Amino acid sequence: MDVRRADERYRGGDPAAGIDTRHAFSFGSHYDPGNLRFGPLIACNEERLAPGAGFDEHPHSHTEIVTWVVEGELTHRDSAGHESVVRPGDVQRLSSAGGVRHVERNDADVPLAFVQMWLAPFGPGGDPSYETVRGIADSTPYAVPEAGAMLYVRRLGAGERTAVPDAPHVYVHVVRGEVLLDGERLGRGDAARITDAKDLEAEGVTGAELLAWIFGPSGV
Repeated sequence: MDVRRADERYRGGDPAAGIDTRHAFSFGSHYDPGNLRFGPLIACNEERLAPGAGFDEHPHSHTEIVTWVVEGELTHRDSAGHESVVRPGDVQRLSSAGGVRHVERNDADVPLAFVQMWLAPFGPGGDPSYETVRGIADSTPYAVPEAGAMLYVRRLGAGERTAVPDAPHVYVHVVRGEVLLDGERLGRGDAARITDAKDLEAEGVTGAELLAWIFGPSGV
């Protein structure tokens, strides 16, 4: 288990424009050849947008983009005609496939925080697609078969435990609170990269919320 602390993330964004970004993996000018990906996961960005701030229209291709809003509301518009407002508890996925352009903004009058994760699909091309699952239930799996990945959202009370699925690769990101994972204490923004996960358990030290990615060798 390789633990990466919140304060080890690469700082990015544009603070003058109200954008504060923390990157878990090599990204843009923060090139680290030893930290390019974990399984198909190539980005896990913590984003904070001030009211009125956002990312103007920009392109993506050959990437599965999954977004989890922590607080506030995220406005999404893309070149395929999709427009939505994503709120805490919703899972949003944009499959950029052969290419798509989108806008992400905080159009509300309160700060916005979200975690955005990028996964490399098995193959290039195809048509872009988009979906939002509203109010996903605790422990309900969300599949991204294009990348052989499954996402679990877990909300734990203090002292509550949950099994971590056995898998060749597991990535656990702490959204809020504190947990014990295989005896390691993790706080908000901390992450664990686990290879050959087996018989692991997470326990809430406080009330906590986790995002756990499960990556298999041949898809979901």
